[in-house]
Amino acid sequence: MIKVLKTLSFGVVSLVLLAVAGCSTMHKTTQSQRTPIEQLLISEAVLRSLPAKPDGLLPIPHGSSVILDTSGISTAAGVSSDQALLQKTLVGWLGRQGYSVQKNEENATHRINVIVGALGTELGGSFFGMPPVRSQIIPFSLPELALYKAQYQTGYVTFYMDIFELPSGTFIQSTPAFLAETYYNDHTVLLIFSFKSTDLASPPELGSYRKPNLNGMIE
Repeated sequence: MIKVLKTLSFGVVSLVLLAVAGCSTMHKTTQSQRTPIEQLLISEAVLRSLPAKPDGLLPIPHGSSVILDTSGISTAAGVSSDQALLQKTLVGWLGRQGYSVQKNEENATHRINVIVGALGTELGGSFFGMPPVRSQIIPFSLPELALYKAQYQTGYVTFYMDIFELPSGTFIQSTPAFLAETYYNDHTVLLIFSFKSTDLASPPELGSYRKPNLNGMIE
């Protein structure tokens, strides 16, 4: 009798697990080299690292012509393009401060070496539940069953500038560090309930239907 009850219990549990697995959905996080979330984490961190007003951070006369040179540790694909994004953002920021960014050193009165300490994203998470199970005892695999699951993504940037006078190359000053970070956290509770927390301005949202906004675009 006990053996029969154990067999029935195992069968009921297996059916429940299969029903839960049947209700799950799947999606690919990206169709590109980086997800939009990762791109926004980096680009918004770069924007937030730059103050609206330099307030004496740049000891260069207003209206001076400058040339930028950006360098950092390149250890993975995409790092050089990240640094290019930082440099182009700095060009616009310097222009708004009244400086003229030149392509050639001959036309510049100052050179700004941008030293990138870090620029990228970090990923972490926590999980409470049953991980995916594959066994030769039962003729099917069990999916991940998360009572609570969280994924934490952080965008981070830190850099400083070394400023030199041209054409002499005389060192003038190093700026304090420009630093900023962003975050995007994804939580799942009791297998199916999910919510997100982020400080990104307009993060993308997955969904099978988006209603049009006032401009006729899809939300």
